[in-house]
Amino acid sequence: MHKNREITRIKRDEIKRLKEYLTVLQQRLERYLSYGSGPKRFPLVDVLQYALEFASSKPVCTSPVDDLGASAPASGTLPAQTPASTIEQQGPSSSDVPSTSPVQRSVIHKPFTQSRIPPDLPMHPAPRHITEEELSVLEGCLHRWRTEVENDTRDLQESISRIHRTIELMYSDKTMVQVPYRLHAVLVHEGQANAGHYWAYIYDHHQHRWMKYNDISVTKSTWEELERDSFGGYRNASAYCLMYINDKEQYLIQEEFNKETGQILVGMDTLPSDLRDYVKEDNKRFEKELEEWDTELTQKAQQEKLLSQIPRAPAPSPAPAGEPEYLEQPSRTDISKHLKEDSVQAINKALAEQEDRGPEAIMDTAIKLEYTRLLKLAQEDPPPECDYRLRHAIVYFIQNQAPKKIIERTLLEQFGDHNLSFDERCRNIMKVAQAKLEMIKPDEVNMEEYKRWHQDYRNFRETTIFLMVGLEFFQKKSYMEALLYLIYAYQNNKELLSKGPYRGHDEELISHYRRECLLKLNEHAAALFESGDDQEVNNGLIIMNELIVPCLPLLLVDEMEEKDIVAVEDMRNRWCSYLGQEMEPNLQEKLTDFLPKLLDCSTEIKGFNDPPKLPSYSTHELCERYARIMLSLSRTPADGR
Repeated sequence: MHKNREITRIKRDEIKRLKEYLTVLQQRLERYLSYGSGPKRFPLVDVLQYALEFASSKPVCTSPVDDLGASAPASGTLPAQTPASTIEQQGPSSSDVPSTSPVQRSVIHKPFTQSRIPPDLPMHPAPRHITEEELSVLEGCLHRWRTEVENDTRDLQESISRIHRTIELMYSDKTMVQVPYRLHAVLVHEGQANAGHYWAYIYDHHQHRWMKYNDISVTKSTWEELERDSFGGYRNASAYCLMYINDKEQYLIQEEFNKETGQILVGMDTLPSDLRDYVKEDNKRFEKELEEWDTELTQKAQQEKLLSQIPRAPAPSPAPAGEPEYLEQPSRTDISKHLKEDSVQAINKALAEQEDRGPEAIMDTAIKLEYTRLLKLAQEDPPPECDYRLRHAIVYFIQNQAPKKIIERTLLEQFGDHNLSFDERCRNIMKVAQAKLEMIKPDEVNMEEYKRWHQDYRNFRETTIFLMVGLEFFQKKSYMEALLYLIYAYQNNKELLSKGPYRGHDEELISHYRRECLLKLNEHAAALFESGDDQEVNNGLIIMNELIVPCLPLLLVDEMEEKDIVAVEDMRNRWCSYLGQEMEPNLQEKLTDFLPKLLDCSTEIKGFNDPPKLPSYSTHELCERYARIMLSLSRTPADGR
């Protein structure tokens, strides 16, 4: 490029001139293709052709309206003729109706008969009066004008195509392609002209892949990711510098070798001596900092160990309060009150049908009745506020096509639970169920798979509680509290949905309210920053640094969620808009420190606080509260969801 810089400059000027001329030609061509002064425009060639067709049509001597009136019955005579003509059309003869009857019937209009087009009416409009001499002159002019317009249009189109080809081949000159270059690095900027975040893509010729250098993070990348970040328009980021290397200079591409030993040079050995010495010194300083850091952590750990050895008064153990619930139940069956009630109802129905049978037959009938009931629930299509999966694990298992052995063992454990031992009949059935459980061989039911299914159901209930509590906080406008619950609801739900479409809840619903929480918190933080008060500004930046910024990778990691990406851009643009405004120096300094964190495009998910402790709900309470919150959402505007 250095060798051809003068030729390149001349060719760039020539391309600029050609593009200006191309714009003029395209404007002229557009006048031919969109002719007219009104809102509707047509090609001029077609306009002239239509005029020629009109002039060449057969002249008519009467108005089309007069033609139509002459061929139809006169409107003034219709009332007098209506009764007779109407009666004749309807069937009875005129002799059946007395001629002296003073009663006149109303006119009956028959569609498609009274407004029939006369056969002699011309299909197209035509001149009323035109002489042969006038027609000859007009046809000659229109033919000549149409030919001229066609030639002009064709010449313009050919000129435009010729200029396009000239521009495309401008740099194909042999003197311009003597040195092959390849793209080696792309520098990307996100933000605005006076602030933002920078990162680079560099091609690794040894690994044959693109690498992304983003501050201290170096990760493998792809050409697709590079294109997405570099072209601009979709995000608030675009490439601002492209670096090429000479493809003939192999030392830039191939591995380097030590001239004396012949071994491949790797790492710092490939650096110039002065730069290599600088890096080594810097690494030594960094290692010293790490040693000091490790020493400090060891001292803290020892202090905590000493403090933990100090005896403390034991905390009072809580008194047992009723039945343990599904999420905290230590027993093998994870049964709760409502399951015991369901089991008793099934046993009572079985006893009513087979009162004289033994405990085993009654248990088999009760299990069939319970399974039939749960299968019906699983096959129904309830409204969003009524999720039958929360009522029983079997409904969840059926909808997600769990193995039959898993469902059978779960039902056996339901009827074999110790909670059923409150009367003699149920106790006998419980013992039969327990005996059948003990008879199940290890190879008949995969216990690891069994535990996984029940753990998934626990995760489903936990996700439901995260979602429910988060939505309750959202409706109370407690957005900071709602955000943490909704984040964990979305993450847990995404993991469940990866195993099947009916394993979790509506992902779009959770995503919508998670996004709304972030947008509302961003607006609140921006309002605090605009107040100018030091305490308010600090509070706003705390919200951004501790809540908003850590959540942005969660919204950017899934590129299919376009609404999430648009929301991130809206939040970033809100803060970037302050860059061009006058503000106090301390505010400008805080904004400059904060913006790189906000504009970081990394999708690396930072650590969050531990998930909040979930309250314990009975199945009845969980279903009731879930229905209440989902009903309230259906009465609330969806805000574009």
